[in-house]
Amino acid sequence: MSSDVEILDRVRGVFASCPRPERFTNHPFCAECEEHHETLASRDLDTLCFDDIGNGAWDPTTMATPEAFAYYMPALARLALDDPHPTWGWFGPQLLFQLERDGPRNERWQAMTAAQRATVVALLDHIVGTRAELLDAYDATDELFRVRRIFEDAG
Repeated sequence: MSSDVEILDRVRGVFASCPRPERFTNHPFCAECEEHHETLASRDLDTLCFDDIGNGAWDPTTMATPEAFAYYMPALARLALDDPHPTWGWFGPQLLFQLERDGPRNERWQAMTAAQRATVVALLDHIVGTRAELLDAYDATDELFRVRRIFEDAG
């Protein structure tokens, strides 16, 4: 089994080809989307933190374009492997929600290459192997396997 550092290095390497977008959301006339854009635009892969996105009711990645989501995937993986936040809890279920979106072949799945989707599967497998207690505590095991099925679909 890979260590956290190894899987994060893999995610960062595979998603390194994703350029930093100029716009992080698609709706410039929506005040909420504009605020989410500003939050994401003010951070990078190393500075995005749980306080920026950890509140599931106000998570900028919900409004992120598929390209912005792919750009931030290494940071999101890092946050999912962090210890639970004292206020917001564990980011793992929130990442699963963001990956699942509207199900198979969703816009985020479509924007990823086969290698990127395979890396998402590897990350999910790593979470199962290293954070089973958290998955159980957050009642997220079934969701993880649903998301895994989505991302193991080669297209």
